[in-house]
Amino acid sequence: MELEVRHLRALCAIADTGSLHKAARTLGMSQPSLTTQLRRIENALGAELFSRERTGCRPTPLGRAVLSRARPLVEQMSALVADARAAAVRSSEDPHLRIGATASRVIGGWLRRLRTRLPESATSLHVDVSAHTLLRLLAAGQLDVAFVHEVEGSALRMPAGLEQRVLVEREPQFIAMSRDHPAAGGSVVELTDLATDRWMVDPTVDGEWEGVRRVFAAAGLDPPVLRGDYHTATSLIVMGEAVAPCQPTSGPRDDMAIRPLRGDPLAVRLLLVWRPGFTGAAGVYADLEAAYREAAMRAPGYRQWLLRNESPLPAASAPACGEVGVRGPGRPGPFVRSDGANGRTKECCPAGGH
Repeated sequence: MELEVRHLRALCAIADTGSLHKAARTLGMSQPSLTTQLRRIENALGAELFSRERTGCRPTPLGRAVLSRARPLVEQMSALVADARAAAVRSSEDPHLRIGATASRVIGGWLRRLRTRLPESATSLHVDVSAHTLLRLLAAGQLDVAFVHEVEGSALRMPAGLEQRVLVEREPQFIAMSRDHPAAGGSVVELTDLATDRWMVDPTVDGEWEGVRRVFAAAGLDPPVLRGDYHTATSLIVMGEAVAPCQPTSGPRDDMAIRPLRGDPLAVRLLLVWRPGFTGAAGVYADLEAAYREAAMRAPGYRQWLLRNESPLPAASAPACGEVGVRGPGRPGPFVRSDGANGRTKECCPAGGH
């Protein structure tokens, strides 16, 4: 008898449930059938893979060795089936563009452009605070493309095979504070001006807390930290109870001040990532770039930051991949295009769209 994937799947089910009865139910078969199948597998290998005990089934040393090799094979087969099914959906007569994104003020303009350019395509959106979650969905064939961010210093774990393009090489993260905060009077905020403020950080955003903590440590500061989502942060900021990092494209708001930090110690890299074989990446990227440019121009603080740093927004015609969009004297602007295998980025903001 030759072992097949279904045999390996049965072994994994028995090990995971610890019971032939539970494993049979998981696999949708009867317990006698599973018992017979296990006996045949063990006969083919020449030894017992599980010890039958009153409390259930436990892998023998040989069983553990077989399982260590079987699990990756089962997972790869599952991924193969998922990719094949996704490809079948994509080749059907009803085109469907499945996009994912970490929260951003850019998404609305991006969707509008996609809908205008691809009127026959049904576009779905999956927003998640975790870039890693979106990358896993891409790798599993459940998304076509994702706009994600990576916090500087906290590299994303990029699944093998995914392709990517950098939208913004280094986007500074601004600070949201109440309108009457003492530091709100200036155009730029010193980090030390916020040393005694409570900082609101969302620990579910990949790399967010680690990035903020590194900045605190480098500055020798230890401000009080509140952990929670950025929707809750908005009300606390408006009331003067907290400050929080935010996207530079956020605002303006009448009840909140958004300012850059001196030296831009907090930053992210913005990426567009897509599944292997996705042929629409160039057009989707162009729509995203135009939406980002529009959002940046609508945010006075970010527009002023770009001018101060001699980094105006790129012209409507994007340079080729790997070229610098628009640069000031002797230095690249924030819109550096590149392809690569290691992705990065972050998006987070309590100030109305994160």
